[in-house]
Amino acid sequence: MTVSRMRSAMLPLMNLIRMKDVPILEQLHLEEQLLRTSSENWCIINDGTKDPTIVVGISGKVDELLNVNRVLHDQIPVIRRFTGGGTVIVDDGTVFVTFICNKDAVPGLQPYPRSIMAWSGLLYDTVFQGVGDFRLHENDYVFGDRKFGGNAQSITNKHRWIHHTSFLWDYDVRNMTYLKVPTRAPNYRLARDHLEFICRMRDYLSRGEFIDRTVEVTRNHFSLRSMHLKDIESAAGTSFTPSSKLLTRRELQAATAGHQDQLETLLSQPL
Repeated sequence: MTVSRMRSAMLPLMNLIRMKDVPILEQLHLEEQLLRTSSENWCIINDGTKDPTIVVGISGKVDELLNVNRVLHDQIPVIRRFTGGGTVIVDDGTVFVTFICNKDAVPGLQPYPRSIMAWSGLLYDTVFQGVGDFRLHENDYVFGDRKFGGNAQSITNKHRWIHHTSFLWDYDVRNMTYLKVPTRAPNYRLARDHLEFICRMRDYLSRGEFIDRTVEVTRNHFSLRSMHLKDIESAAGTSFTPSSKLLTRRELQAATAGHQDQLETLLSQPL
């Protein structure tokens, strides 16, 4: 057995799923199912999602985060995901990377947001070695002082955790008009509007190179086993109801009318 194979055999096992253009709601449902019903470690990479879609965190207030009238007029889907974090509009220029792990999967990592965030920063510091001025800054991934990666997390009572990231490989300037500058923003944003605050990863490396680098760096921490989405779907026998959902027009209208209490009541109703 070679040294590399011996080292791989000593690492925790992680299932790797590589997808392309899977709708973001479908991805979120898969992630939550694997987080809550599986006992294995997972890495999910989704190279783009076809239709522009806005995704807000579990506790995000739509009226404070979105230009709702414009969203309604242009019929842009809005999803409330099962994790925290901020608001993002995603499309075929977004690359998604997700880690779902057991509490003992990473030596020394505690199942708390700050510890998970610090570990992810070290991992991506290796991914972007020699590429731009990368750093983890106030829970964002940035080149210099411009954000290109937004993160969200969730930790279960079984101490399993998920850390997922939307990477802006590219973006459509027009899509930024649907988003407001949030009232709660990182200090380094300095009240900059979206176009002054974010940057495109494509200006630094190709999306294929980014994905390949991410897989190779992850291989330093885990023994990777490639799996196909269809295999996961066919093997899933556990009954599960996801909590990420597409907001209805009625829910969005309630938000734009300033009826936040009404919106929260609608969201609390069973699916």
